[in-house]
Amino acid sequence: MIKSIILSFIAIAFLDQPMNQPNPTETSAKNPIKYLALGDSYTIGEGVVEEERYPNQAVAMLQAQSLDIELSQIIAKTGWTTDELAQGIEDANIAGNTYDLVTLLIGVNNQYRRRSVDNYREELTSMIKQAITFAQGNPKRVALLSIPDWGVTPFGKDSGRDLEENAGAIDQFNATKKAVAAELGVFYIDITEEYRSIGGLDEMVVADKLHPSGLVYKSWAKKLSQLILNYMEF
Repeated sequence: MIKSIILSFIAIAFLDQPMNQPNPTETSAKNPIKYLALGDSYTIGEGVVEEERYPNQAVAMLQAQSLDIELSQIIAKTGWTTDELAQGIEDANIAGNTYDLVTLLIGVNNQYRRRSVDNYREELTSMIKQAITFAQGNPKRVALLSIPDWGVTPFGKDSGRDLEENAGAIDQFNATKKAVAAELGVFYIDITEEYRSIGGLDEMVVADKLHPSGLVYKSWAKKLSQLILNYMEF
């Protein structure tokens, strides 16, 4: 769950500090910035080559801006829900590891399987706290991405779901994610609204007619890289 299109809505919908008071990224670190990406199919890039995944594209963009950063690890799998990602993290045996940057994009499969928003809040809260621990206890080095509306894709339109109801459910999940992000002091990036306008275009989906193409991931990578460059300190 998109040829050339002007992706003009680059704004990050919510940050825990005002947009007009950025904290530029410090680039004087002796060691490369270590980046851990957590999620599901949208993070592992179902249907695209490795270089087109949004974490990989973000790292390439940041390196082009002379930021010394490396993608240390991706823990993500198509179909994962919050609890399955938690198990995947446990299975990866990284409990004692620390990173300089952590991103989290999870929840679409909770919504797809019609799990409750309350359950999502509980499991997401636990996962964000774990992400903060991975980020050396610094919430300012954790970024959440909102859940895309898969209902706009060809797959979604043929799914038999009530698409208006589906969109409303995704909005509820994202409202919960945004609220928890605010409570815990981490960054929140809205990718949903833009995706609703482009996610159903032929060039914006891969062969399964559900998951995003590298063009979509490029847009997400731009949003993430701008956040990192303008609002994070390392």
